[in-house]
Parts: sequence; C-alpha cells; structure tokens
Amino acid sequence: MPNRQVPTPPPPQALVLGSTGFVGRWLLAELLRGGRPVAAATRGGPRREELLAWLRAHGVPTERLTTVGVDVTRPDLGLSGSDARALAEVRDVYNCAALFRFGTSRERARAANVDGALHAAAWAARRPGLRRLVHVTGYRAGGLLAARPSQAELARLYRAHGAYESSKSEADAAVRDLADREGLPLTVVNPGSVIGDSATGEAGQYIGLAETVRDLWHGRLPLLPGSAATFVPVVTVDHLARFMAAVPEHDTGDTRAHWVLDESTPALHALLRGLADHLGVRPPRGSVPVGLLRLLPRALTRVEPETLAFLTEERYDTASADALARAAGLAHPPVWPSLTRWADRLVAEGFGNPPAGSADGDRPSRGAPGSRKGAVAGDPGGARTPGEL
Repeated sequence: MPNRQVPTPPPPQALVLGSTGFVGRWLLAELLRGGRPVAAATRGGPRREELLAWLRAHGVPTERLTTVGVDVTRPDLGLSGSDARALAEVRDVYNCAALFRFGTSRERARAANVDGALHAAAWAARRPGLRRLVHVTGYRAGGLLAARPSQAELARLYRAHGAYESSKSEADAAVRDLADREGLPLTVVNPGSVIGDSATGEAGQYIGLAETVRDLWHGRLPLLPGSAATFVPVVTVDHLARFMAAVPEHDTGDTRAHWVLDESTPALHALLRGLADHLGVRPPRGSVPVGLLRLLPRALTRVEPETLAFLTEERYDTASADALARAAGLAHPPVWPSLTRWADRLVAEGFGNPPAGSADGDRPSRGAPGSRKGAVAGDPGGARTPGEL
C-alpha cells in the first residue's frame, strides 16, 4: 500500500509564542477553529507532542498548523533558516511567552520576560506585512512604569514587587518604548487572573488564585487575606482567547492597551466564601490585613510575598476592552458558574497533584464538589507549577 503523504499546511499568517502555555494553547485553538493558518512556537520534542495531543483531544483541526522551534531568550527567536522562511508571510504575532513563577531570581525572570519580550517585538517589527503585535502583560503590571524607567526606579520596583511582576512591568515599558521608536503596531493585553474554560472549568495551571482555592479546600485558609473590598478580578481562558484572536481585526494605529477582566467578579472575600459553600468546606472565620501579612514570617502565613501585591481594592478601566469585545460580538460568560466549574475541576485534578493510584485525576472521595460533606484529608501541597502564560 503506498504511503499517504501528509498535506503541507498553508503558510502561516499568525505566530503564537508561548503556544504550549496555558493562554497560548487556548489562543492557538481559537485561531485554528477560525480557519487561520497558524504557526505554534515550541521548543520541540515532548512539548510539541503534548501540544498536538492536547489539540487533538479538544477536537481542534490541525491541517493549518505549522510548528517551529523558538527560543525567545535568543535574538531572532533562535529560529533556524528553514523555520524563519516558513514564517515569511506572518502578519500577526502573539506573544504569550513568559516565565510565570513566584520567588524566582531577578536575572532569570528578566531573561525570559524582558529579553524575551524585546526579542519578540524586534522580530515582529521586521515583518514586512505585519498587521499587529499582541503582547500579554497583566492587570497589575500593565502601564505601571513609564516607557523609559531609570535604574533607580527599576531597583525600587523589584524590591517592592518581586521578580515576576516587576519583570512583566519592565517588559511592558520596554516593548511600548520599542513600539514608539519603530512605529510598531502594538496592542498590550492585560488580563485579570485567568481561570478555566467557562464550559468545562479546564485550566491546567495551578498557581496564583488556584493556590488560594487549594488552601481553602484543604482547610488551610483560616483567615481571609485583605479587606472586604479586596478585588482579584478573573477572566475565563476561553473568553481571553477569543478576545485576543479578535484584536488584529479591530485594533489599528498606534499602541493600544486593554484590561480584559470581568468587572462582575465578586470581591475576594465573597468569592472565597461562596466557593467554600459550593465545595462543602468550612469558610475562613476572619480576615487579616495585607499590611499584617507582610510583617508576619512566611513560615507562619504560607504566603508567597510576591502575591501580596495582587491583594488590593483597586478597580480597572475596562472601557476599551469592552468596546472591542462588543465590536467582535463577544461577552464575558457568567462569572459565578465559570468560577464553580473551575473550582470543581481543580479539585478533581488534585490541584495538579492527583492522588496516588488515581489514573484519571479523581481525588479520594469524601463527597464530590458541591456535595457539602466536608473537605478531604490529604496532601496539603499541590502543584506550584511555573510555566508560560
């Protein structure tokens, strides 16, 4: 029987950097479902195969998918000659690549998040037919710094906020500066805390707010952090992916920035009490101010100091994101069902640490999520897996 040749995909019109990460893979799926010829940037090997398996498992067509080997920490993205030629017709560049890890060193965070962002922007600026560079920053880091901060300003920032958020803020300023100098059509997307798919709850990322839900589930959150007005806004990963896919069709001209988050997210205390009720676990019985958390030793609070910068009462201007969403026919899915589905999925997956002997990721049962029969005993840990956005 003659060998069947795999059809060559059409030349990609879009490149997704960080395609194996949480946001990147959902964006890739959205673009492919929309019929776009897309290139997924991977480091090859197992990561590429895992991505392809994930796309197939989600019913995503891959006939228009090209994969290329990329290293954002290197100039020209570390592209080989053949991969660079394969990207000759790319019009839209999405940079979802970042090291998402709390407690890492300034040097490592900068190499991935600052140098990587600048390499991506410089490469995009050289595309003759570039329509848009879409760069992901974050709702707390976006616009925090002026375009050309001094070394003294950067030093204060890193001392106050830690390496992850500071490197994202520094990258945001550096990319905006490069865009201004090069006339680069840039859109910065500043998402809220990204939670799972609105229909299934699937996330696959267990850091940030997911860790707080983990501690709630395991009975290790005796006090609520912050005040009754503390606001940690969320956005579902499927809405964020649809929004980002629509950006090049709707944004034109100079640099734009959009805060993409659901303003109807409950305040953090209400959110956590509601999830405790949904999961059937005891809610925290008091609260502790952020200022006090900063003074207490980490061994006592079990709180990563970098995360405290996210516990504020601030609100965010979503007007431009809301306008683009309306123009694209998009709306946030209902927030509370999305939160409960996400929490159920986190529990079912053992917060990235499935119990031993549970091949399908189910936890030992003492009542399914929502059954209100109490929390399970078990490993108080859970994954603190870093990764791309």
